[in-house]
Amino acid sequence: QVQLVESGGGSVQAGGSLRLSCVASENAYSYNYMGWFRQAPGKEREAVAAIYTRDSSSYYGDPVKGRFTISLYNAPNSAPNTVYLQMDSLQPEDTAVYYCAAGKILGPSRYALLGEKYTIWGQGTQVTVSS
Repeated sequence: QVQLVESGGGSVQAGGSLRLSCVASENAYSYNYMGWFRQAPGKEREAVAAIYTRDSSSYYGDPVKGRFTISLYNAPNSAPNTVYLQMDSLQPEDTAVYYCAAGKILGPSRYALLGEKYTIWGQGTQVTVSS
């Protein structure tokens, strides 16, 4: 079973940027979606972004549209095993633990932002944005 390891979290001031990375322990291409979710203290888990690994179609939660970008890394002659989340114009409300996830999802593309559709999760990385 593939394992996911996130990195890149940290503390930043409002308006700053961070890039999160999620490396799969093996070829994650069998998982047709990879996503980022976040959970702040006392709040429910929230979808941030997802990407369809077959063609890199991307999907975003409303709070991050226009500020965050999800992308895949394909080493030459290999399938994607790393997903990035570029976070720009960060705001204090973006403070949360960010989790990477992989899933074999069948159905409409709106399923990409449903956390319950994902079966593999990373351990999370903390992002803290100060005002």
